[in-house]
Amino acid sequence: MIGRDYLNNKFDVIVVGAGHAGCEAALSAAHLGCNVLLCTLNLDNIALQPCNPAIGGPAKSTLVREIDALGGVMGEVADATYIQMKTLNSSKGPAVRALRAQSDKKEYTQYMRHILESTSNIWLKQCCITGLREKDGVITGAVDEYGMEYSCRAIILTTGTSLEGRLFIGLQSYPGGRLGEMPAIGLSGWLREHGIQTKKLKTGTPARVDKRTIDYSKMTVQPGDEKLSFYSYKPNRPVRRQVPCYLTRTNEETHNIIRANLDKSPMYQGLIQGVGPRYCPSIEDKIVRFASNPSHHIFIEPEGLNTYEVYIQGFSTSLPACVQVEMIRSLPGLENAHIIKPAYAVEYDYVPAIQTQHSLMSKDIRGLFFAGQINGTSGYEEAAAQGLIAGINSVNYLNSSEMLELPRSSSYIGTLIDDLVTKDIQEPYRMLTSRSEYRLLLRQDNADTRLTELGHKIGLIDDEQFNRFKIKQENVQKEIVRLRETKLPATDKVNSILAKYGEHIDRGIRLADLLKRPNITYEMFKELDQETEKLDLSNDITGEVEVLIKYDGYLKRQEQQVETAEKLEKYRIPENIDYSAIKHISTETREKLEKIRPQNLAQASRIGGVKPADISVLMVMLKG
Repeated sequence: MIGRDYLNNKFDVIVVGAGHAGCEAALSAAHLGCNVLLCTLNLDNIALQPCNPAIGGPAKSTLVREIDALGGVMGEVADATYIQMKTLNSSKGPAVRALRAQSDKKEYTQYMRHILESTSNIWLKQCCITGLREKDGVITGAVDEYGMEYSCRAIILTTGTSLEGRLFIGLQSYPGGRLGEMPAIGLSGWLREHGIQTKKLKTGTPARVDKRTIDYSKMTVQPGDEKLSFYSYKPNRPVRRQVPCYLTRTNEETHNIIRANLDKSPMYQGLIQGVGPRYCPSIEDKIVRFASNPSHHIFIEPEGLNTYEVYIQGFSTSLPACVQVEMIRSLPGLENAHIIKPAYAVEYDYVPAIQTQHSLMSKDIRGLFFAGQINGTSGYEEAAAQGLIAGINSVNYLNSSEMLELPRSSSYIGTLIDDLVTKDIQEPYRMLTSRSEYRLLLRQDNADTRLTELGHKIGLIDDEQFNRFKIKQENVQKEIVRLRETKLPATDKVNSILAKYGEHIDRGIRLADLLKRPNITYEMFKELDQETEKLDLSNDITGEVEVLIKYDGYLKRQEQQVETAEKLEKYRIPENIDYSAIKHISTETREKLEKIRPQNLAQASRIGGVKPADISVLMVMLKG
């Protein structure tokens, strides 16, 4: 039965913003029993992919699998709306392999909105929240642009690029969070008035062109995978028609056009103060920073099955629209391109996440949570991961329960949040495999193994899904035992098959030992062993089995690293500690510790500028 508190604008949780963070936050809080108001500037843009219409990629695919294992929905929506599925880095080690789903942009938004509207205790509202209400440092409500008041006990801000957003196309600029959408005005001022610091960041997106004006014959086709993989472990995974992407490249003409027009770039003229994403720079930034590189990859990606709109991946710019036409038409295959939407940059306010706890709740205002780009991240997946955790912890806060704070050793989500709240990030943060010291343990193939039990305990994974997970785990262990016990004879037939892969055996060998060889994969056993062919196990099972056997020694080594790090985590730092009174550590270290206020020695050791000697001093003090 639907509660009637909404009649009095009374809710448990208010989520501000309905992007990827906002949707996960609202759904997790609602599924855990809260009455949720989800406010957004435009209901037609729920879970919009304003930049690249894709989910996943290196490191990001692991985040999506972790979201799914904890009970989030991003993986389910990506699986339901893909127009291409592709495994990246398949020839490399398991730590960097990644699934990527090219999405149907409109379908993705519609599917997510359907999930939200099917959740009875989520109330959608198109409005701009301009201020919050607090009493004695505790959240009590919010107010919108129309003066409407809403009461609540927790608020999650997931405002994306909307806060005081300003768009730049050449030397012209306009108020806006995204092209065609007004900015969110007022909330930044409220935050600053209440002691919360805001800063500026910048991001951008490429132009969109009409696919009817593209000559694909001059490009290299990039097909999807024949053997499909998926993000979510929910049943009934859809097999959909896939469409290809294409690859073209910049050339000397492109670079000359860009160099000749740098004086028209708002970034190079100092009009944009915010720092842009290091790992997704504009094309003009690439040309300047990598001047010796004669060419850059440009990917041509469809935005959906029922639209002519095509995304030019790798060609983000804020140069004037007329210059963009010249640049795009210099690319092979795009000589006659018609631009549907110009590229642009957007500068916006964010809240440096060192002002939040690992729970994503503000250190200064109880009941106020931040998730997504407002914390200084870039990417849909990073946003969704934070939204899920903020939603769960908003409920924990209301119930006076222990907050969910994932350790770095458990997940990329834990690594992401720990980096944000302890490292004083100064540029848009993007999740990379290299950011995790445990990346071999934290793979996309074992996200369910690591986190499904926790998702079930929290209450976001139902019994049916949990039972499917347990069956999968049993099958993984059974197959590992079978491979360790099954011996392959050194017959002529066996060696003739092995010779195709550059291998040979002189005597019988157990399948598990054979699998440890670099040239051998589990898939080859279907030729070598009748029992393997008969079992016909799913990719999810065989992939995890192969990694656990082939990389057994490396995995044990990383597990030992985790044990060492956990020893530092046991040294809890008192909340009321006076760092200024600690001698034998530098003034710089004291200032950083005071600013970030880590909860334990492990967190303190990851703060930039804090030296091992400083940690030793703290350890001695805490022991004493």
